[in-house]
Amino acid sequence: MTENRRITRRELLALSAAAAAFLPTGGALAAARVLRGQVSYRERIALPPHAILEVRLVDVSLADAPSKTLAVTRVKTRHRMPIPYRLRYDEAQIKPGRRYALQARITVNGQLWFITTTRHSIFTGGRDEANIRVERVKSGAPEASGPNGKWLTESIRGHGVIDDLQTMIEIAADGRVSGSGGCNHIAGQAEIQGERITFGPMISTKMACAPAVMDQESKFLAALGDVQRFKVDAEKGKLILFNATSRPILVLARM
Repeated sequence: MTENRRITRRELLALSAAAAAFLPTGGALAAARVLRGQVSYRERIALPPHAILEVRLVDVSLADAPSKTLAVTRVKTRHRMPIPYRLRYDEAQIKPGRRYALQARITVNGQLWFITTTRHSIFTGGRDEANIRVERVKSGAPEASGPNGKWLTESIRGHGVIDDLQTMIEIAADGRVSGSGGCNHIAGQAEIQGERITFGPMISTKMACAPAVMDQESKFLAALGDVQRFKVDAEKGKLILFNATSRPILVLARM
């Protein structure tokens, strides 16, 4: 025969706590949602590894009042382009009849480099478009952060160059390349993404120069074809170009 025993208040509280551990934690977690997207920009500018992307979900319903931030995420860009992000928000805060948008900004050492300049509406009733385009702030990133500019070759595959010979290239913001191999004028196109850079085939004039000049020009063009990555030493004003095995094959000085 089973003995009946009254459960004490302490035992009842312990059983209640144990049962609560297996129950859903309530509406806060149930309402959590995640927006996933990418942030990109048109300019061919490489971001330093410590650049920070910030994405906000804001309520922009009131035209005569500041927008209200509902959620924010910050991620390191890590040379990726486009830059992926995940933004957690509380679905319970999204109310019918109100207007919402995504805003993004990229900063480096607290300085603003890129920001959204057009509205990226979200939760409009159709498919949510979470990809965001940002625009460069005119007073932001210095040109020294990327390979754009005019550069004079100082060494090719670890060997010095002829002192009084100008083997140089100029890389425009859209990736167009022009310059001189030392004898002939050259032109072509560079593809720049993050810290990666590759040079397409170069076209050149067909002048003939001294054998030593032609030899340097030939080695320079061949080295350009092997380039896969770049690094800018802003303090020294140097552009260092690396091959696929991360070996420096061209060192150039800003002109």
